[in-house]
Amino acid sequence: MTWPATARYDLSPAPGGLGFVHDLLNTRSAGRPRQPDLLADVALAQGWADGALAAWTEETGQDLPAVTLGEDDLDPLRDLRVDLHAHVARADGPPAPEHQSGVVLRLGSDGRVRPEPRGTGWRALASVALIAIAEAQAADTWRRLKTCRNHRCEAAFFDRSRNNSGTWHDVRVCGNPANLRAFRERQRTERVES
Repeated sequence: MTWPATARYDLSPAPGGLGFVHDLLNTRSAGRPRQPDLLADVALAQGWADGALAAWTEETGQDLPAVTLGEDDLDPLRDLRVDLHAHVARADGPPAPEHQSGVVLRLGSDGRVRPEPRGTGWRALASVALIAIAEAQAADTWRRLKTCRNHRCEAAFFDRSRNNSGTWHDVRVCGNPANLRAFRERQRTERVES
């Protein structure tokens, strides 16, 4: 199973359906080196949606009718991505707008209730994302989805550290240079104060 946007950063995807949200966040023009925005036009967005929904179906075992995106779907989908990024990055500032989407709860033959996404276009994708977030919050994995602290990067990653303390999508690419800059700055400050 390949999540198309997250694979660009050579990252392990978030578990379960949360991989869809992780992948949606990584459609941004981010990373080092900079990757193109996969929601920049309808062809790129459709290619991403097809791949991400195939991965979601494989991961969750749920089916979703084909989602066709049009020009009118791009801005709302990008807005959803920006708002989700603000929640994941825990950025300071005003709270992100609320989002709602259609969901049906279905009692399966096994006696379990499962949420099923509804809608067309960007609304169907928002429905999948909101279901995944709700399930991740219930499983206490939502807090592990983060964005790289390097503001030049900001790739989304799933923090698998034992104490959930990860701050870089890749320590070698983003963490080491930042830590080295901070170390050099501390040394300069100490020399000036001496």
